[in-house]
Amino acid sequence: MARDVKCEVNSCKYWAAGNECNASSIYVVSNHASKAREFHETDCKTFESKI
Repeated sequence: MARDVKCEVNSCKYWAAGNECNASSIYVVSNHASKAREFHETDCKTFESKI
């Protein structure tokens, strides 16, 4: 499993300095019914707003 997870979404409560993700686990899904083939066809479901 990846140890270093980078994230540039600084409005996420799991975002940390250096664009690090400090969530205990990451959940990524396809945003289409079919299989994703490109990064833009996926979504991070781990995201939670800081606000």
